[in-house]
Amino acid sequence: MKYIILIGDGMADSPIAELGNRTPLEAANTPNMDSLAGAGSYGLFKTVPDGYAPGSDVANLSVLGYSPAKYYTGRAPLEAASIGVKLGPTDIAFRCNLVTLVDKDGSTIMNDYSSGHITTEDAAGIIPDLDKALQSEGVRFYLGTSYRHLMVWKDGEKSLKTTPPHDISDKAIDDYLPKGERADKLVRLIKLSQGVLKDHPVNRKRMAEGKKPATSIWLWGQGSAPAMPTIKERFGLEGAIISAVDLMKGIGIYAGLEVIKVPGATGYIDTNYEGKAEAALKALESKDFVCVHVEAPDEAGHNGNLKDKMKAIEDFDARIVGPVLKGLEKFGEFSVMVLPDHPTPIAIKTHTRDAVPFVLYRNGQNGNSVKYCEKNAKATGLVADDCKALAEEFYGKTEKALA
Repeated sequence: MKYIILIGDGMADSPIAELGNRTPLEAANTPNMDSLAGAGSYGLFKTVPDGYAPGSDVANLSVLGYSPAKYYTGRAPLEAASIGVKLGPTDIAFRCNLVTLVDKDGSTIMNDYSSGHITTEDAAGIIPDLDKALQSEGVRFYLGTSYRHLMVWKDGEKSLKTTPPHDISDKAIDDYLPKGERADKLVRLIKLSQGVLKDHPVNRKRMAEGKKPATSIWLWGQGSAPAMPTIKERFGLEGAIISAVDLMKGIGIYAGLEVIKVPGATGYIDTNYEGKAEAALKALESKDFVCVHVEAPDEAGHNGNLKDKMKAIEDFDARIVGPVLKGLEKFGEFSVMVLPDHPTPIAIKTHTRDAVPFVLYRNGQNGNSVKYCEKNAKATGLVADDCKALAEEFYGKTEKALA
């Protein structure tokens, strides 16, 4: 038996007037997901438990069957694992975005949480300079991917209130700066970074090319290293994960999955869809389980770009779901789950905690095609709110008792 989870990050949304009060999923051409919805178990999955912020960290832990209440310690530690940073017992990791701040009407505004989706190559010219300039403050900076990087604070403080920068697009930042005990340290680091980045050679080059500069860091998603059992320990399965983003790779590492790198996987609408699908099918020749994660719909949602979100959803269906389903036929028995991790509505440019449509399909199931969307998933009356129970249903086996 082969198992595969296909995640279209942030695909779910809210009705949009421009689409005739339909959601992007409802309006998009998605024949492969529609076919699965008509044949498999189809409903809503509450990926974000009550009391948790609707982040990709919490939601994707749930998707992979790890209860956030039991295993979640923060986003940044998961990304640290992907980058190859081993956290000490008193280390607190922070997600470090390179952002573009602008002054407007006497306020400092979050103009772009990604510095215009800065390339990893450009970021590689910035992060080492930040590390050199600020390590005397008791922190270290590590290069990640694109705008997503890492800061580690030795003997740091994790009981702080921080805000994801994609939650405050086009808003004044003052009310969203870190708060709580020792928060002044983080505010100081943010301000110091602005001095390092002002007139930085990489920024001069980017502005000359008509691109947005990285004017500041933004620190959030803090936490300490988690302790998680692997998928093999839980279900006796060897697996792999395919994603362009460090968060998903980090979750995969803690879950004991092989991280498969796909050339041209960018985390945006220009990602190498075909490469991801081919790599997944190749991995299943030797593995029991593969998770394929596509970030593009989420990024389009954060940018408020309806055209890109529609394209990302349709590309996910045509270039990931379709080829994977066809390729799975050679394996005989298989189980597939397709879903977003959370909604990222165009209208608000950030995540919500609403339950997401999911379909769990096993080979041999038949049924008439049904539109895969939020409304139809709700109409089935099926609601999954126990991620462990859903994982056990997906794998068709009970989790092993762990000592």
